[in-house]
Amino acid sequence: MKKRALALLLALVAAVGLVQPASAAQPDIVGGGEADQAYPFAVALLRASGKLFCSGSLVAPTWVLTAAHCVDGKNPEVLSARVGSLDATQGGEIAQPVEFVIHPDYNAVAGGDVALVRLDKPVLAAPVTLGAVTVPGTPTRLLGWGQTCPTLSCAPTPAKLQQLDATIVEATSCTAAFDLDHELCVENPGGDKGTCYGDSGGSQVANVDGAWVLLGVISRPGNGDPICATAPSITSSAVAYADWIKQKITPPAP
Repeated sequence: MKKRALALLLALVAAVGLVQPASAAQPDIVGGGEADQAYPFAVALLRASGKLFCSGSLVAPTWVLTAAHCVDGKNPEVLSARVGSLDATQGGEIAQPVEFVIHPDYNAVAGGDVALVRLDKPVLAAPVTLGAVTVPGTPTRLLGWGQTCPTLSCAPTPAKLQQLDATIVEATSCTAAFDLDHELCVENPGGDKGTCYGDSGGSQVANVDGAWVLLGVISRPGNGDPICATAPSITSSAVAYADWIKQKITPPAP
């Protein structure tokens, strides 16, 4: 967390403390609830012990998009990725990361908090498509396996993927250092719901014409408070980084 001190708020195991619609099952994340449908693009990034440390989104058969602070300084050979399962401990497909590509603008303070994880083999799960609209007022959903209580190590991270519905708000609602061109500020519904430790790198998605599209990557709390869900969260805009993402994941022409 030192690297992006506040950022690791979502890094420890911050996933997207997804807030489910009111009709969803009991609250579980920090104000969220268990995933109510399949998200084949959801990726749990695991340590050699099998313990989750961050989340990600499958954007191509051999590529996962996550937060740069999740993989900065780590050795891909001792990690694994579980793709397409709602349970971080079982199911889905297991792939081996072989390379991390961190955005060159990552500076551990604000901006550039995106990275790509190249897998050793293509997976069968369906990747998520990059979205296009990230204006304030856009309804989105956060996904991740982060803590369901607000203080560090207050409880184990959940095995089941969590979700939380939260709208994009004006950047001024986030008081931490903020990159206006490449980051999104996401509300904390009711003032006590949002992403937390373990949700870092998780998906911020929107439903467009019945399909989920990727808008952002969970990065850090919007106020730098070590207690989760006390303010809006900051995500890195996958839309703003779309050209970089596409350039890196597109195979070179023969």
